[in-house]
Amino acid sequence: MRTVLVSALLAAGLAISTTACSSSQAGTTDALRVGVMFPGNLADDGFMQSGYGGYQRIEKELGDQVELSKAEQVPETDYQQVLTRLASSSDLVVSYGGQTDAVVRQVAPTFPDVKFVEIGGPADAEPLDNLAYYDPRQAEGGYLAGALAALSSKTGKVAFVGGLELPAIVQTAEAFEAGATRAVPSIEVLEPQYVGDFNDVAKAKQAGLADFAAGADVLGQQLNLGHQGLAQAAAERGASIVGGPLPKECGSEEGVIGYVKEDTGYALEYAVDAMLNDTFEAAQVPFGVKDEAATDIVVCTDAATVVSAIDKIKADVASGAIQP
Repeated sequence: MRTVLVSALLAAGLAISTTACSSSQAGTTDALRVGVMFPGNLADDGFMQSGYGGYQRIEKELGDQVELSKAEQVPETDYQQVLTRLASSSDLVVSYGGQTDAVVRQVAPTFPDVKFVEIGGPADAEPLDNLAYYDPRQAEGGYLAGALAALSSKTGKVAFVGGLELPAIVQTAEAFEAGATRAVPSIEVLEPQYVGDFNDVAKAKQAGLADFAAGADVLGQQLNLGHQGLAQAAAERGASIVGGPLPKECGSEEGVIGYVKEDTGYALEYAVDAMLNDTFEAAQVPFGVKDEAATDIVVCTDAATVVSAIDKIKADVASGAIQP
């Protein structure tokens, strides 16, 4: 297995360092070579860590068929360099996050024999001949979070906090509002806040405190480490949040009334399986609630009315009766 290590020093203009790890499968000539770019921290308690979980499962389960390499914590200025390096030695390159879209679309055509997948990119982006888009359908998770928030609110006000104001995150905020009003038509949903960073705990806490001061008592979110700031704000105000995308044991985090599970690693596994089975398509591929392994919700209450309402809404989303 090869690993590309990208440190904070890279931001200062230093070259990417590459290290080689020996394994029983290293050097297998017919192995599928897969390079993955994770722009963020693999311990972000969110989108990137979820994707890395899939990477680790591939290592464990398909180590005799797949040779993996990765780049992590990649600054935006180095997306092109890193994607080019990965593509130069891979059969499949996977990029995480819609923030990488413009560069992926530049690099993919220069490697026509390499397949590319962008996970979490624009849902309306046009695939290229060798570039597929895998949509985790974060909006579906947002819809379920909105429903749970509204059903759990005592003040009749809820709100949503996102990281970067990317199209997928804005759509998730809109879906949160739609899910909330579907569950409780009289609910008031405050204007969404975007803190400009998925991992800034302090900024997220400020946003949470502002929403709680405005009367909201339950928050949904699309953050990574930043959701820890929301949890801190909720604990201080005796309020609640809907956690995720990595579910924890109910009761282990104060103020968390449930978790939206969004397993972005499932999409990486799907891409690898498609390559191994020769079924890869350069298309928009949706995931979401219909694939419980990809998206689900954990409700941390025994209240029968809440559980049954969420089960019904989840079933309608999975069937397509509701399309956030």
